[in-house]
Amino acid sequence: MATYLFRRLLWLVPVLLTVSAITFTLMHMAPGGPWDRDPSARQVDSRTQQLLNEYYGLNKPLWRQFIAYTIGDTDKDGKFVCGLICGNMGPSYRQRGMTIQQILFEPPKNKPFWDSRFGYSARLGLIALSVAVLVGLPVGIISALKQNSWIDYISLFIATIGISVPNFVIAIFLIIIFASWLHLIPIVPKSWGQVNAWILPGVVLGFNTLARTARLTRASMLEVMRQDYVRTARAKGLVERLVIFRHMLRNALIPVITILGPALAALVTGSFIIELMFGFPGMGRAYVQAISQRDYSMIMGTTVFYAILVALANMSVDFVYVFLDPRIRLDK
Repeated sequence: MATYLFRRLLWLVPVLLTVSAITFTLMHMAPGGPWDRDPSARQVDSRTQQLLNEYYGLNKPLWRQFIAYTIGDTDKDGKFVCGLICGNMGPSYRQRGMTIQQILFEPPKNKPFWDSRFGYSARLGLIALSVAVLVGLPVGIISALKQNSWIDYISLFIATIGISVPNFVIAIFLIIIFASWLHLIPIVPKSWGQVNAWILPGVVLGFNTLARTARLTRASMLEVMRQDYVRTARAKGLVERLVIFRHMLRNALIPVITILGPALAALVTGSFIIELMFGFPGMGRAYVQAISQRDYSMIMGTTVFYAILVALANMSVDFVYVFLDPRIRLDK
């Protein structure tokens, strides 16, 4: 187990370097730069742009900029400044005087960590994942056990909507029904400290994952139901509840866990559309704003952080495999 963990962590280094190189290349291929004209910002003249490029090192060759960001480089005083390998995501080009760590992970003054941008997105993502798992798994199980019944048809219909319809369309319908007509949930909450303010964004964000979880659980359960060991368990007189949860569900969960790992990383890093529609102060909104403003450090830092979360989520999925199926060995 320790050897496998060390090997996976070692593989994380070239993966992050590759992600960084691709992101760096794509964002510099895009037209424009961080000092271009922005209607919402003060105009920057050519002389000021030149000074800013020199200050941030943007006048250096691209290969040196990449090495400076990932590994490190000397500053104007000749002092070596370590880069991304030391956890330094660099300064923001558009939010002057702030680093990427401060923007993403530092909460307002006298506030807990969970009130930072990442904290908001992580809380919303965990709520969305809880909705997806607590609703999607039972729906998939019942749909498989009641195959070709009206329950199965309704669950398939809802799952198809969740997969095919964009989440912002679902958000509009839910806002109209629960906020505008029934007045159960505020459209724009006065404070995100209210519990009911998180319900609608969490449900909308997790609806697609819920639908995919239900569909995959149903398909896996139907496949497992036809296995010989299930028929043997029933022939031995085991209670149906034990047959379902001990023999069927445990084996059917392996493909479901496979999609839930990356889904968790995607949910906790936020969704720009959902955050914009509900006025949510999370990471997704800041990330898309950084792309439109060509804030290179913000783009690189957020992308690499997301890649780390995906890699750790996939690693966690491998350990869950061992728990679900003892035949799986990680040390081979």
